Amino acid sequence: MVFLNNYLLDNRELDAPLFVTFYQCVVTVGLCWLMQLLAKMCPGVVDFPSVKFDLKTSREVLPLSVVFIGMITFNNLCLKFVGVAFYTVGRSLSTVFNVLFSFIILKQTTSMHALICCGIIMGGFWLGVDQEGLAGSLSWSGVFFGVLASASVSLNAIYTKKVMPAVDGSIWKLCFYNNINACILFLPLILVFGEVGRVASFSRLTDLSFWGMMTLGGVFGFAIGYVTGLQIKFTSPLTHNVSGTAKACVQTVIAVVYNSSSKSLLWWTSNMMVLGGSSAYTWVKSREMQKTAHRGPQDSAKEKLLPEEKENPGV
Repeated sequence: MVFLNNYLLDNRELDAPLFVTFYQCVVTVGLCWLMQLLAKMCPGVVDFPSVKFDLKTSREVLPLSVVFIGMITFNNLCLKFVGVAFYTVGRSLSTVFNVLFSFIILKQTTSMHALICCGIIMGGFWLGVDQEGLAGSLSWSGVFFGVLASASVSLNAIYTKKVMPAVDGSIWKLCFYNNINACILFLPLILVFGEVGRVASFSRLTDLSFWGMMTLGGVFGFAIGYVTGLQIKFTSPLTHNVSGTAKACVQTVIAVVYNSSSKSLLWWTSNMMVLGGSSAYTWVKSREMQKTAHRGPQDSAKEKLLPEEKENPGV
C-alpha cells in the first residue's frame, strides 16, 4: 500500500493528497457494505457482523476518527515529500511518542532502560535526517509530516483500545464507523484546502486505470485497517507500533533494491538503530510486565505501565 500511495501521491498533475485519502475511506465503507451483503447471501462462507449505522456509536468513535484522519493524512503527506526508503526513518518515532504521551497525558513514568532504547531510536532518526541532507534528498516538510504521523500512530493505537467497548469489541464495526466518520470529516478539509478545483481539472479524471489504482489503494487500506485493529485487540498498541517499524525496515530494503539506489553505511546504520532500538524497547517492556505479573495485583498497581500494556502482559 505504501508503494501504491507513493505512486498516486507522486503524480504532479494531481496535487490532492486529502482527496486520495478520502476516496480510499469511501472504498473501505463500500467494502464493509459489500461484506455484509455477502455474509447474508453466504452465511457459512463469509463471516461479517450486521452493522446498522447508529449516531450514538458514531459519536463515541469520533475521537478515534479525528486521530485516524490525522494519522492517514500525515502518513500520505510524509510519503508525498520523501521517498519510500526514507519513509521508514521519517515515521520511526511512534514508540518515543508512546512514552511521551504516557507521561504527559497519563502521568506515568518510564524506566531508565526503556528511555535509553528511545534515545537509540531518536539517534537513528536524526542520523537518517543527516544522511538524507548530505545526499541532497532531504525534505523538511516530509520530516515534519513524518513526526506528526508518528504522534498520530501512537494516539490511534491508544484510542483504538479505548473505543473497542463502544463497538462490542468488533473490528469490522470499528472499521465501518471509523471510515464513515472520516469520510464526513474529510469533506470540509478538501474544500478548505482547495482540492476540489485540482481534482476537477485533472486530465486523467476519466481514466479507468487511474480509478483502478485508487480503488486498489482503498482495498489495501481496508485489509490493513482490519489487521491493525485485530493486532491491537489481541496484543497491545506497543506491539503494533514495533511490528510496524519492523515491517518498515523490510520495506526500506525493497525500496532501495527496486530503485537501484546507493546508500551510505551511516544511512543503513540509522535504519538499524531504529529497528534495534524498537526491538530493545519491546524486550525491556516485556521483561517489566513479566515481573509485574509475577508480583501479583497489589504490587502490579505500583507499576507505572500503560493501561493497554497491563491488560496484555505477553507482548
